[in-house]
Amino acid sequence: MSSLGQQLSGFQSQKQKADNFSDQDECKKSLTEVIETQIIPRLVQAHRVAQAEVDPTTQGPGISPKQLATFVALSKSSQANETTQFIDELLHQGITTDRIFLELIAPAARQLGLMWEQDLCDFTEVTCGLVRMHEITHRLGFEYQNGPQLGGDVQRIMLASAPGSQHFLGMTIVSDFFRKAGWDVVIEISLSEKELVHAVSNEWFDVIGISCATEAQLKNLPGLIRALKAASGNPEPGVLLGGPIFTVQSHDAQSLGADGICVDVKEAVALAASFRSGNSPAARD
Repeated sequence: MSSLGQQLSGFQSQKQKADNFSDQDECKKSLTEVIETQIIPRLVQAHRVAQAEVDPTTQGPGISPKQLATFVALSKSSQANETTQFIDELLHQGITTDRIFLELIAPAARQLGLMWEQDLCDFTEVTCGLVRMHEITHRLGFEYQNGPQLGGDVQRIMLASAPGSQHFLGMTIVSDFFRKAGWDVVIEISLSEKELVHAVSNEWFDVIGISCATEAQLKNLPGLIRALKAASGNPEPGVLLGGPIFTVQSHDAQSLGADGICVDVKEAVALAASFRSGNSPAARD
């Protein structure tokens, strides 16, 4: 978790990103839009996978304002274990998982968004906080279930980091270009292969974009791609690779199980669009 927010490269090199986002206000505007319109709404709109038999908000103690403030502070800190221990203590006190989600995680995510908007926390803190809230949400048995199950007129892409690092800023910049090209973009902030596999099985994606930052991530990449394709609700998703590692090393997309590798975001948008234009996965490169 200590690397959250430190990796500034996605599908583009740092120089290209500096050219495209030379103004810091423009970059922050893009980040704010992603956080406020996608990450937080998908988090707070999660639903329990197995419905409770009784109304959970009428059972047991509730969340106090002090507990909410403590959770927000812990979630955006570098102490991941303390956040987990805090949730475990609430469960030990008899607070239900539904109350923790409805009265703690959802309002905490909204509060973190307000703090970011008002410059009360920095990029690393807001990223840490949202990733931890996302992890806890899944741990408690909640998930986002409102995505489409079939392909439609609007092309959809999921952008995610390969397990082992998180470079949210790079993916945010990439997502901005895809949105301007008319794509529906989902940034998946899960940190584990299991959660990424579940994400692609839960809703339809025409293309899956995976960003790799380190050489170590490449070793597990073919297995991850096989698992994503096998679980995908789309039987033939395009898989596009990018990220810092591909700016310094040359790799063959097909040998990794992917359909293309791009280090330029405009090229990535064009290649992803070609996946929907009639080219079969076997013919893509």
